[in-house]
Amino acid sequence: MAEEIVVFSTCSSRDEAERLTEALISERKAACVNIIPSLSSVYWWKGKIERSEEVLLVIKTLKSLIEEVITLIKANHSYTVPEIIAVPIVAGNPDYLKWLRDEVRS
Repeated sequence: MAEEIVVFSTCSSRDEAERLTEALISERKAACVNIIPSLSSVYWWKGKIERSEEVLLVIKTLKSLIEEVITLIKANHSYTVPEIIAVPIVAGNPDYLKWLRDEVRS
């Protein structure tokens, strides 16, 4: 099950999250994307602490597609340095994981 991953990426707005989701799904780089609205982020940026309201994307895809996912997000994102973090799926419903594998394309 090491091939399946979850990618987290924050967006500046719901509109941006919808655009990125549409691109990821229509280009078959993700089997499913959850859009989680209204989270607060606190982070260092250019030497000072910033606070932002953001939207979180939870992207289900394959490790073999991560470079394509990164490229797509960076090309369509408003941030200079978008958050793109991938974590492995270590276990799960075998039927769901098969569906995930079947729905993405390189």
